Amino acid sequence: MSGRILEVTGLTQHFKAGRHAVVHAVDGVSFSIRRGETLGLVGESGCGKSSCARSIIRMYDPTDGKIVLDGEDITHMSQKELQPRRRKMQMIFQDPYASLNARMTVRDIIAEPLLAHHVVKTKQEANDYVYPMLERVGLTAEHAGRYAHEFSGGQRQRVGIARALILQPDLVICDEPISALDVSIQAQVVNLLRDYQQERGLAYLFIAHDLSMVRYVSDVVGVMYLGRLVELCAAEEIYKAPLHPYTKGLLSSIPVADPKLARQKESSGIEGDLPSPVDPPPGCRFHTRCPYAKDVCAQQVPPLREVSPGHHAACHLCG
Repeated sequence: MSGRILEVTGLTQHFKAGRHAVVHAVDGVSFSIRRGETLGLVGESGCGKSSCARSIIRMYDPTDGKIVLDGEDITHMSQKELQPRRRKMQMIFQDPYASLNARMTVRDIIAEPLLAHHVVKTKQEANDYVYPMLERVGLTAEHAGRYAHEFSGGQRQRVGIARALILQPDLVICDEPISALDVSIQAQVVNLLRDYQQERGLAYLFIAHDLSMVRYVSDVVGVMYLGRLVELCAAEEIYKAPLHPYTKGLLSSIPVADPKLARQKESSGIEGDLPSPVDPPPGCRFHTRCPYAKDVCAQQVPPLREVSPGHHAACHLCG
């Protein structure tokens, strides 16, 4: 691993929700991903993970901040300027049922990026790329002429993975690619992604809410809460020595087989509901649910700072 393939600085994504209301989906998120590295982004549903990913890949125009892909600032590029750069960054979507065109065969779905980026000129030429990729993701050439509705959920996600990898990108954004799959299929899909990463050296931004799976796939883990990054460090470090109260609460929610340990973990769980992103709390956004909150937590926004070497946390009480 050497060099940064992606640098995100102060990324902000707001959406209008009516005449006066604004949804603060992402607020000032910063991180970087090195080549060959996997950054796992975790948090509750509605915390802004997917909005962050879609802003990075420029499905949304960012409200503020900076996105640098392989040394180029793509934040304000037009769609025409982005076109040749999209080969470097692809996305695997969460829902394998909705992300595939029901009117296209698997061959055409996987070949479409090759034709769109002028890698090949005809569908016949595309077959030289499509068939080996089908084999690579655990399907066969016999599947090429079928339609999406003829496949199981796991097979459809493999088609989505093949479509993302066919251009041999440097970075793949995985937006909860296993959440809609059976547990028995999840491990197969994750192992497929890991094996391809080791072969090609590509980087992943892996979004999930399953902390145990994130630990398995990630080199670095970032924890998001209500649009902000609250903790960022090496994967093993965040599981062994979490600093932010929210991270501790998330880890305590992981089921364990030992009843005694389970009772101890329940005592540090997160209480209350996630506040509305339309009207987020002032100061630290977690202070309304934090058992350790002080007056300063409701008054000042804690910056994401390096509390120990390589371990960043946004909490007034850390350190």
